[in-house]
Amino acid sequence: MATPHTTRRPDALTLEVVDLIGSVVARYHEEYEEAAAEHALTGAQAKLLGLLTLEPLPMRKLAHKLKCEPSNVTGIVDRLEARGLVERRPDPADRRVKVAVATDEGRRIARTLRDSLRFAREPLAALTEEERLALRDLLRRMLGEDAADAAVDLGASGR
Repeated sequence: MATPHTTRRPDALTLEVVDLIGSVVARYHEEYEEAAAEHALTGAQAKLLGLLTLEPLPMRKLAHKLKCEPSNVTGIVDRLEARGLVERRPDPADRRVKVAVATDEGRRIARTLRDSLRFAREPLAALTEEERLALRDLLRRMLGEDAADAAVDLGASGR
């Protein structure tokens, strides 16, 4: 006989933490959109450009990372390509596949955009290195990331 699944109500501390995480995410997105707009970019264009500064990517992989349809990514890449921020090239591993690559100007704008995010810097600067490390480790744990994988990601992104 199956037992009914009972759902416990979250305690007050958990609810407060969830609300705080929501506030952090909302504030980050708001500031990211503002920073992107200063460069006449949408948030999606800025995010795609940021991804391409790490490595050239085929459209399907970009769509997966952005959690959208490949046809949407094509439009975003088209607009960035028209501005000279991205270009399409044959994939060296499979010449039938095209990869999107950030141009020098695209990398410059992505770096400027990332550097302009006050929210990403100012509140964290008030924390000690030990507190930032603890926060990083807790966030990784919440996301279920393996510490070794996270270290590789950290090295690849240059952050």
